[in-house]
Amino acid sequence: MTGSPVNAKEETDEELDLDFELDDLDALDDEELQRLLEQDPALEAELRAIEEQEAAAAEAAAIQTDAALPETDAAEDFVDDEETGAVDTETGLTALPVETPPPASFDDVDEDAPDPDDTAEFDDADISDDFDAEIEAEDEDTDELVDDLADLSFAPPVVEPEASPPATVEMVEEEVEDVDPSQLRLVPIPRINIHAFCSSDRITSLIEQASQDRRLAKAHVTIHSGDAERAAEIYANEASPNLIIIEGGTDSKALLRGLDHLANFCDPSTRVICVGDLNDIRLYRELMDRGVSDYLVLPRSPLQIISSIGELYADPDAPAVGKTYVFVGARGGVGSSTVCHNVAWGLAQDFLSDTVLLDLDLPFGTASLDFEHDPSQGLAEALSAPERLDDVLLDRLLQKCTDRLSLFVAPNLLDLDYDLPAESFEMVIEMVRKTAPSVVIDMPHLWSDWARQTIQSADEIVITATPDLASFRNAKNLVESVKAQRTNDSQPILVLNQVGVPKRPEVPAEQFEEALGIAPLVSIPWDPVAFGTAATNAEALLEAAPKSKASAACRQLASRLTGREHTQSQGFSLKSLFSKKG
Repeated sequence: MTGSPVNAKEETDEELDLDFELDDLDALDDEELQRLLEQDPALEAELRAIEEQEAAAAEAAAIQTDAALPETDAAEDFVDDEETGAVDTETGLTALPVETPPPASFDDVDEDAPDPDDTAEFDDADISDDFDAEIEAEDEDTDELVDDLADLSFAPPVVEPEASPPATVEMVEEEVEDVDPSQLRLVPIPRINIHAFCSSDRITSLIEQASQDRRLAKAHVTIHSGDAERAAEIYANEASPNLIIIEGGTDSKALLRGLDHLANFCDPSTRVICVGDLNDIRLYRELMDRGVSDYLVLPRSPLQIISSIGELYADPDAPAVGKTYVFVGARGGVGSSTVCHNVAWGLAQDFLSDTVLLDLDLPFGTASLDFEHDPSQGLAEALSAPERLDDVLLDRLLQKCTDRLSLFVAPNLLDLDYDLPAESFEMVIEMVRKTAPSVVIDMPHLWSDWARQTIQSADEIVITATPDLASFRNAKNLVESVKAQRTNDSQPILVLNQVGVPKRPEVPAEQFEEALGIAPLVSIPWDPVAFGTAATNAEALLEAAPKSKASAACRQLASRLTGREHTQSQGFSLKSLFSKKG
């Protein structure tokens, strides 16, 4: 054991001097401390010597305390606190070997205090309480000393992360959710005037998106800011439109009052659709009693608004119209017509869907050649006088290929004038849609008003490209044009054809996906034997080589268009049986 009273007094003085010096150094920042160390190289050695002296003094005092104090649980906790303080848990660095400073010297202990060895005169609870209080006080001193000495460490300074700014709560605009179009009745809207009165940005945005949809291409949409009262003010001085859309918000009474006022100025033929936040059956009934055509609760997509408008102007007794699938090539010679004709055959034969193949390549179409039919001028006659086309005439002009596949073929004549207005193509396509659930359109490789309108108005667009640079560029331009005009429709379908031609460098499918933002649905391999045999025999590839990879790709494409899986089993074929016997 160490320490006479004189030595203890000297150690105490050294502690005071050390504390004074440490406080002075603690006031310095890292740059000033580094500058002092560079100016006086001996300062580092002096500081380390001070730390070693302090550590030795603390260790000696700890030995004295362990020998003098009784063995209790509190003492064990005290030792554990000293050991755990040896590592800086925040920085992960080993702290300096600093122990707890010595408690009061034995010479400072009160002489009247009872002998610690005489444990019979003490209560264990009293000993524990007093000792715990002393330990807590000494722990606070120890923490302060360790913090001061940590600042003097010559390890690289640890940069503490800056406090992040307080989080701010922002009102985020609700994103437009996707709605399944198959669950809605989406039909082209006739030429009508639509006025919308909106009080929120969300409904305004939905109606703006709806007005840009291809189904409202004929309608004229005007958006006003306000409610039903604002509409009454406007129509007090001008004629009301065909349709008024009014946002009601959450105040049902104000909405009803506004509608009562608006009824005084509206034409009897004007229809009204209300949009609101309240899902209240009583409000719905009151709106219906006032002659409101429809009430939409929190529409999430512009397609819901388009569907509501279509329900008002569509003929409920009219038969359902078929879907149009447009096939267009990224450039000439990519095989778009071949893919189109085989998919049409697959829709009819494998998926049992009544299908009409419409060949719009009037001078050079190959549909009649691929299915071994004679060219006909029926399509040219229908386009030249579309107002004369009715169900009876159309049935006479269509050529039966199979029980479920009909052809509307091109005339293949070069002495005719094919400069026709876009309205003629639109009227003919609309009439054909009434005869079959699937209308497959083979587009020529040209860009005109009617071609652009036909592509943009289709239910599904299939772009066929070959893995070369010209197709890559043109397909990118086509996709960008389609996306810009069809914001509420599905993306076009990309098909890579003639993949794997020997010794030909190809643009990989991954590069198409990266540039176009669309992954190819199928990649049809280069198979000149199968395609050549089918073309020579005027057969569909799915009939001539049903088990080929190209046929499987065409069936996958047809499955994507119909939304159904191909489960039809292969039937018994006398043709295949006779070919085997021969």
